[in-house]
Amino acid sequence: MDWYAIYIKPNCEDSTAQQLRNAGIEVLNAKIRTKKYFRGKYKQVIEPLFPSYLFARFDCERHGHMIRYTRGVKYVVGRQNPLVVPKALIETIKQRMQDDIVTPAPEKFENGERVLIREGPFANFFGIFEREVPGKERAMILLEALHYKLEIENISLRKA
Repeated sequence: MDWYAIYIKPNCEDSTAQQLRNAGIEVLNAKIRTKKYFRGKYKQVIEPLFPSYLFARFDCERHGHMIRYTRGVKYVVGRQNPLVVPKALIETIKQRMQDDIVTPAPEKFENGERVLIREGPFANFFGIFEREVPGKERAMILLEALHYKLEIENISLRKA
């Protein structure tokens, strides 16, 4: 049996995955723990790694019709000729999973590297990475526009 990507209705990942599991289909519904900036502070949330997609392992001839008519499923990617997802991709995702949650490798920054702040009150400002602040998942950034140093969450940075 091969792995396939299934496009589903928004916010139906969990319920559709459960229906498929109840029908005896192996399902990969990967999630990611992330921090979102909400009302002036960061809040930890768990959300789908691939919103509106599930991966399922099944026999197209035997289960294709049942999959297409499962509540929440829009279609199997490839429609009439479903596209097989490489097993190596599924294995890579599974290796980084613990309790259905994928842990991404954190991005490393070099001293003096230019970064873009993605979230929070300084979103879309560019800065210069100075150093990581130990044990806090924070970094010291020198804001280019204001010549001001501040501590910021590493999660909200990306290389410019």
